Amino acid sequence: MPKSFENGYEKGTCLDNGVVDGGENPYIFPEVQVVEVKEINGANGDSQYETNSQESDESGSNDISSDLNEKPRAAWGGQMEFILTMVGYAVGLGNVWRFPYLCYKNGGGAFLLPYTLMLAAVGLPLFYMEVGIGQFASLGPLSMWKMNPLLKGLGYAMVIVSWLIGLYYNVVISHVLYFLYASFTTELPWASCGNDWNTLNCRDADAKTVSNNTFSNSTTGVPAAMSLHTNTTRTPSEEFYRYHVLQQTDSIDDFGTIQWHLALTLFIAWVIVFLVLLKGIKTLGKVVYFTAIFPYVMLTVLFIRGVTLPGASVGIEYYLKPNFQRLLDPHVWSDAATQIFYSLSACTGGLIAMSSYNKFNNNCFRDSLIVCFVNCGTSVFAGLVIFSVLGFMASEKGVDVSKVADGGPGLAFVVYPEALSRMPIAPMWSVFFFIMMATLGFGSEFSYVETFLCAIGDEFPQFLRIRKNNIIFRAVMLGSAFLLGLPMVCNGGIYLLNIVDFSVGGFPLLVVGLLELVGISWIYGMDTFSENIHMMIGSKPGKYWIICWKFLSPFIIALTIILNIAMYKEPTMDDKKYPAWANSLAWLISMFPIVAIPAWFLYKYCTVGGFEVLRENMKPLPSFGPIKEKQYAEMEAEIKCRFNPSFTRLMGSQMSNTTSVTEFSPQSSTLNLIKSRSSGESNV
Repeated sequence: MPKSFENGYEKGTCLDNGVVDGGENPYIFPEVQVVEVKEINGANGDSQYETNSQESDESGSNDISSDLNEKPRAAWGGQMEFILTMVGYAVGLGNVWRFPYLCYKNGGGAFLLPYTLMLAAVGLPLFYMEVGIGQFASLGPLSMWKMNPLLKGLGYAMVIVSWLIGLYYNVVISHVLYFLYASFTTELPWASCGNDWNTLNCRDADAKTVSNNTFSNSTTGVPAAMSLHTNTTRTPSEEFYRYHVLQQTDSIDDFGTIQWHLALTLFIAWVIVFLVLLKGIKTLGKVVYFTAIFPYVMLTVLFIRGVTLPGASVGIEYYLKPNFQRLLDPHVWSDAATQIFYSLSACTGGLIAMSSYNKFNNNCFRDSLIVCFVNCGTSVFAGLVIFSVLGFMASEKGVDVSKVADGGPGLAFVVYPEALSRMPIAPMWSVFFFIMMATLGFGSEFSYVETFLCAIGDEFPQFLRIRKNNIIFRAVMLGSAFLLGLPMVCNGGIYLLNIVDFSVGGFPLLVVGLLELVGISWIYGMDTFSENIHMMIGSKPGKYWIICWKFLSPFIIALTIILNIAMYKEPTMDDKKYPAWANSLAWLISMFPIVAIPAWFLYKYCTVGGFEVLRENMKPLPSFGPIKEKQYAEMEAEIKCRFNPSFTRLMGSQMSNTTSVTEFSPQSSTLNLIKSRSSGESNV
């Protein structure tokens, strides 16, 4: 075999750039000339076809791109840019506020067992598959489904999920930015009661009630109803977040108006996203050197500070102490499987989009292992950082760690800020913490948004790969995203944000993951996919990966879907149930991406001729009716006995009105139709 065909593809072609004809990688076999087929519209409107041999150097790809009046598809500036982007994408706010809470709630260190098993059986196989197929196709999550056009609805579902996550994720980042702004002070505003937003229920660190004089000022922004809950006490940090940052109402029914301080931080967040993604991955690949690395610097600093605080060992012990009895609860295993999707950001299209910018022969297997292990290690490490500080706060209050532990935004915006306020030089540690949270959030947000923009760009390359058009498109889409996020910064917007978070991160991801595994492993074909991997990295996937892709991972995901349905609970917030219309909205949000899958399938099926096939197959077959030839004579004799010919001729006019037949005869009866169909079928 000539040296130019080593590793299954010709060296020196545009495959070395990971891009073929604007992003599609066809099968390239040794010593087989590949030709490009282009459709050219003639003057008369008829389609003509011109075939040109593909050039063996990079200039051939550039000529094709210039013929199409578009720029070649972008690529990463280096391998490290890709790895850091993937780490920033996978490691997000959920690693800080979701995993540690799930870990202590589901058996402490014992939860690491189901989490590790789910990582090995579901997380790693899905991650490897998405990175591999994205790199091979060199296309985003929509155009990638050229491998199976009927399943393109899966791509739409992924893009919808990414867009919805991107919308509410930036709202959370806007909260982080406001806390960061409020931290630049000599005394943290949530360190004590006595502020305009505090109520009679506020208790500071010394368990002192806020002065009644606080409410003599009519300019306070706290609703009167909030100051009358005398049976509930709240910390200063909780009231700062509820009544100053959010100015939260009592229910989603009272939605209120836009909070302009949050609208401003939301606008700043989207401006940052726009500037970073202005040139796509060219700027993103440079920014991730900061957004992916800096959080680890801050986590390390906060960890060193946390473990030196009194009571830190109690919190860490509470976090890691195993309770193996909890492993008998199916909720624990369901939480572990669902957390894998949260943690690795699988099935949202981002892994496909980011890997599509790789070189064709990049070792995607190695990169997948690196990113997955770094991500899961970060989750465990973040838990140590969080619970060392929670142990300190529990020691300060003289209560059990379970009384101060919380999950979700409550951990980031209530519990941890309160712990920070008790440290020496509290504003400095607060600035460090919220800079870390902002960089973690932006690291994931950039990839979520770029996934959506990449998918649309690949669908319209002739238009959106022109720089000016691309910038306008990105500005319009991100401006629209800012407007769509405004309802979530209203007084009742936190309730809407909670519904979107609850709805998007559950069933849609699981359903997409299941169908993606089936579509690639069983329909596209495991042999074909294994050959694709071999073409890129020089070796086929091992039996372990094939077993996971074809059998184990789909089974576990299907079982998780069943468990989630059986154990489904309606969304709540602050232990309050949502009204019926809000629960219906939650289901609509969950079904929105899922419905795209069958909707596209039916649309494509009908438009490519499936409707004609359906209509033809709803007609009776020629063999329908009496089959045996000897039955014809018996049926004819029976008809003649039943109808007297003279009577028939006499009543012909009346019978013709109802039967359209003026004379009953063998030639005019349906019996001849049966004969003709039977004879025609036998001839065939």
